[in-house]
Amino acid sequence: MNWYLKVLKQYADFNGRARRKEYWMFILFNAIASYTLMFIGLQINFIFLSSIYSLAVMVPSIAVGVRRMHDVGKSGWYILIPIYNLILLCTNGEEGPNEYGSDPKNPTDELDEIGTAQA
Repeated sequence: MNWYLKVLKQYADFNGRARRKEYWMFILFNAIASYTLMFIGLQINFIFLSSIYSLAVMVPSIAVGVRRMHDVGKSGWYILIPIYNLILLCTNGEEGPNEYGSDPKNPTDELDEIGTAQA
């Protein structure tokens, strides 16, 4: 659940990187919430409840997808390529920092030979 809330806190943040775990946990909890609201909406005869929720989380969903593309070293525009984006979403991210930010899986600074952080 913390991964879901983390994505919602970064509502429209398209910069940086997102781990596979962050992306897929958001997708899981998003699907659970959507189906739950769809069921509740059918019970109370308000079928648009799930649609309203989907519109509310559209921007965070796109943002986490773009950050996921950044983690594998690709531009966020790759999210628009149908099959290739699914392959990239399942691919392990680049180790170490890349042009989009530091490694979210191992956020430690790189150390030189004598053990001090490089600037």
